[in-house]
Amino acid sequence: MGLLTFSINVTLDGCVDHQEGISDDETHTFFTRLMGENGAMLWGRVTYEMMESHWPAVARGDVEAPAAMREWALRLEAKPKYVASSTRKDFPWTNSHHIDGDLRTGVQKLKDTTPDGVLLGSGKLATELDRLGLIDEYKLLVHPRIAGHGPTLYESGLLSTRRLELISAKPLRSGTVAMHYRRTR
Repeated sequence: MGLLTFSINVTLDGCVDHQEGISDDETHTFFTRLMGENGAMLWGRVTYEMMESHWPAVARGDVEAPAAMREWALRLEAKPKYVASSTRKDFPWTNSHHIDGDLRTGVQKLKDTTPDGVLLGSGKLATELDRLGLIDEYKLLVHPRIAGHGPTLYESGLLSTRRLELISAKPLRSGTVAMHYRRTR
């Protein structure tokens, strides 16, 4: 069974708006490496649609992009992508699959059949999966910014506090810090 790792860009005040993080070569290299360490990606519908609207064009070369962004796009194109959605059933982007039915059962099955692990990249979906006790690790890029707005990490709340063990913390040149935590049981 593989681990479910939640990874996202977050500001110091908890904002997870994708436009608020620092988007540079080092950040894209971090996420490309992280994606390569996992067997599949997992998103909610909103994140999937945001990704689908941009990254296939970068992978095809239809959009100008630095080398690190193009590498991310090419690897993402090839990676199995799973989407949890109750409102959309058709996911035409290459290697995309729908998780249908009960969320706990579908995600647990994905973990069980993906020994290299699953990388989760959706804030709202992470809240639901954390409520179900399915997230094993957190690899957050904490950006040196205060956004002053949302959406924020876990803004709809959890039933109880999650205790985490720090595995590593690595500062990047931009001042962003890559934080790796493991959930304690």
